[in-house]
Amino acid sequence: MPKLKTAIIGCGRISANHIKALVDHKESAQLVSVCDLIKAKAESKAQEYEAIAKEQGIQVEKPIIYAHYKKMLEKEEIDTCSICTESGYHADISLYCMNKKKHILVEKPMAMSLQVAEIMIKTAQKNNLRLGVCFQNRFNLTIQKLRQAVIEHRFGTIFSITARILWNRNYNYYQQASWRGTWALDGGCLMNQCIHNIDLLQWMALGDIQSVYGQIRNFLHPYNETEDHASIIVNFKDGSIGNIEGTVNVYPKNLEETLTVLGEKGTVVIGGLALNKILVWDFKDQKDSLKEIQQNCNEEILNVYSKGHSPLYKDFIASVNNGTAPLVDGYEGKKSLEIILMAYQSQKENKPIIYHKDLKISTTDFTGMLESIS
Repeated sequence: MPKLKTAIIGCGRISANHIKALVDHKESAQLVSVCDLIKAKAESKAQEYEAIAKEQGIQVEKPIIYAHYKKMLEKEEIDTCSICTESGYHADISLYCMNKKKHILVEKPMAMSLQVAEIMIKTAQKNNLRLGVCFQNRFNLTIQKLRQAVIEHRFGTIFSITARILWNRNYNYYQQASWRGTWALDGGCLMNQCIHNIDLLQWMALGDIQSVYGQIRNFLHPYNETEDHASIIVNFKDGSIGNIEGTVNVYPKNLEETLTVLGEKGTVVIGGLALNKILVWDFKDQKDSLKEIQQNCNEEILNVYSKGHSPLYKDFIASVNNGTAPLVDGYEGKKSLEIILMAYQSQKENKPIIYHKDLKISTTDFTGMLESIS
């Protein structure tokens, strides 16, 4: 099967993980173009692609550099586009590319509003395209093992799932880019830092969302429009409860990132830098021991992005070639977005928000909200 010709749009920090993943899958995909409004960034990533390939003893063609993605799509033969820009531009760029018949792998969040996320899903369907969302932590060995235990009903009745993201993001972090901490282009700690964990929480719950109650605050970042701390209760229709505590206020550095699942017959806690280590693994059936599971699943990683982009690309490439849905398609990518936006709406209305499939909520609906409660 011919290699998928891929373009990366947006050459910021996360694009390095996409470049590494494409080199890992050099037999099935080729990076033909990189695009960024700052051409020096695109040039740097093109060189990075060549350098990583060279380290593996591979010679690749240098990707062609563009400042404007629309011009790139006019001139280059491209099968798939990886969208790595600021969050607020994900949807517009994805929609433009899909209307040009390109498959899309988009970084989280897929959109800043539920109605636009739905348009993305329908556009992919209309054009018979694959739409994948980058929730790479689903591919962690630890998370895959936990998901298997959930599917096999080893927990019995699951009554509680808790995600805790206790991190630090200081003034210098937000000053690195003017889009950070804005409703239009970023959202707050839920949308930027916690969304991966929220995705995993709802993935383990299996059941549909019934309601969301959120308490949202900006305690220590008055220069931001958005929240720096949030607590959320998610009620699922099967009676289980999701608990989310997310913050970027921990002094003086990141403290904890954990996912805990409690059931009548099992308890699991996953932690580590990016949910890469199983801390507790205790089941009534005693099919496996904590030591055994840790040996098979715990991984050493270099940063909070973990190692998930490479298996995510493998899954996405297979979905394009086989015409099947990727593990995290548009429907799956939208679920964590629903929880976050419902939590924002809950804060605005000071009540739980009941889920229904036609909810229409956008981050820009909350402009000025936190100023009124500070």
